Amino acid sequence: MNLHQFRFIQEAARRNLNLTETAKALHTSQPGVSKAIIELEEELGIEIFARHGKRLKRITEPGQHVLHSIELILREVNNLKKIGEQFSTQDSGTLSIATTHTQARYVLPLPVAKLREKYPKVNISLHQGAPDQVAKMLLDDTAEIGIATESLSAYEDLVTLPCYEWQHVLVLPLNHPLAEKPHLSLEDIASEPLITYHPSFTGRSRIDQAFAAKKLTPRIALEAIDSDVIKTYVRLGLGIGIVAEMAVKDDPVKDLAVRPLGTLLGMNVARVAFKRGAYLRQFVYQFAALLSDRLTAPLVARAMSGHDNDYDI
Repeated sequence: MNLHQFRFIQEAARRNLNLTETAKALHTSQPGVSKAIIELEEELGIEIFARHGKRLKRITEPGQHVLHSIELILREVNNLKKIGEQFSTQDSGTLSIATTHTQARYVLPLPVAKLREKYPKVNISLHQGAPDQVAKMLLDDTAEIGIATESLSAYEDLVTLPCYEWQHVLVLPLNHPLAEKPHLSLEDIASEPLITYHPSFTGRSRIDQAFAAKKLTPRIALEAIDSDVIKTYVRLGLGIGIVAEMAVKDDPVKDLAVRPLGTLLGMNVARVAFKRGAYLRQFVYQFAALLSDRLTAPLVARAMSGHDNDYDI
């Protein structure tokens, strides 16, 4: 048995047992993939995949155990490479970060700048996507660290730690009647055309839950993943907007009124995540600590070793 066979089986599982896609992803031939899988099955004396003709139909029960072992082996192989990188190039390399647009635009610039100041030879690779895509990038080893508000804690193979709390704010034209109203209610907001985030981004689920709890159906005029887009359409008069507070805190808007919504919508928790069992290089720990004073390097190390994981703010 060899690592090539392990990678073929792992990729076949990831590609829904499509050997054509598996071969393309691994830059090899489909017959080569099929042969390698069959040879490993013969060596182990079991069927990893049930077949219909030449097509793979499902992963067998023993195949599930084999796949789990392969995941552990390849994870440790990847860790060995990182250990080598850590000690051969102590202060250089690439830090791959998976995050959402809001985090990349408003939260990460300062920590990234501070890390580059401390480790000038470290390159930063930013991968942006929806929270579920952030989780997948971590699980696929595309990124070493992920930052998002939704979804990350739902993945058992991720170690997640709360990073910071934040609230939504209402942005609206300065002359809008709600701009001067002493006490806003969800009923006030629901009666207006609303511009806010796409359902999978930036705490949108909390917004929906708050309205649903009051049996209100907001009039969604436009959904976007970008806070700047939301503010632009508010300026054009399409409605009032709900954005994350960091979209106005570090990027102040003078032509729009801003009203905090923490008491109406509740607080959100941004989380940092790592693949469980991954080997983290020293500057990854340092970057986590730069994101929040809650995330000290020793705390992250304890979480990665199986302690203090998923604690509450």
